[in-house]
Amino acid sequence: MKPKACLVVGMGRGLGLSVARRFGCEGYRLGLIARSAASLENYAGALELDGCTVQTFPADVARTPQLISAIREAERQLGPIEVLVYNAYSSLGSRASELSLEALEQTLQVNLHGALLAAQLVIPGMLSRRKGTLLFSGGGLALNPQPDQAALAIGKAALRALVGALSKELYQEGIHVATVTIAGPIRRNTAFDPDLIAEKFWELHAQPPGRWKTEVIYQG
Repeated sequence: MKPKACLVVGMGRGLGLSVARRFGCEGYRLGLIARSAASLENYAGALELDGCTVQTFPADVARTPQLISAIREAERQLGPIEVLVYNAYSSLGSRASELSLEALEQTLQVNLHGALLAAQLVIPGMLSRRKGTLLFSGGGLALNPQPDQAALAIGKAALRALVGALSKELYQEGIHVATVTIAGPIRRNTAFDPDLIAEKFWELHAQPPGRWKTEVIYQG
């Protein structure tokens, strides 16, 4: 039997690497999806030095065919995906009063559409096994929007609603759906160090049924 598999979509801000390492240290086979093949190889090399087993799948999550292909290939190489971590995001400085629909759609393609599609692709396998975890990187802007970050705030608020809906739909099917809402800028060697935040992802996954939370608000 293959070890359990964890698929991390989006490596930005160092959090994707930290989450992957945390699950890899627990024996999970890792799949990494991000746009840059060169960056993925660097991440994989760092994880392999820590003893992790890693496969990489370059894809732009804003391009639906690429994301579908990457996740299908990840399932083929890794086996059933027990944990999906969606960490991809797109940030666009913008005021709501000046935000174009085109710019909003561009950010939603990554912050919301990609998250929904990634979840929909792995849910059938989780349903067949009646087991799985879907984890998402949320943002404090969903709770406290700022004037110059309207597009990201809208996307993160919509993602939060998506997580709530999926959680209610899938709870009885044995699938845990949750988000870590990060209420501050991610930086190494601060209270928002990605390694500290990654621990919250692991804690959510490790919760026993009956004690599942759908959100952890990380405030450092």
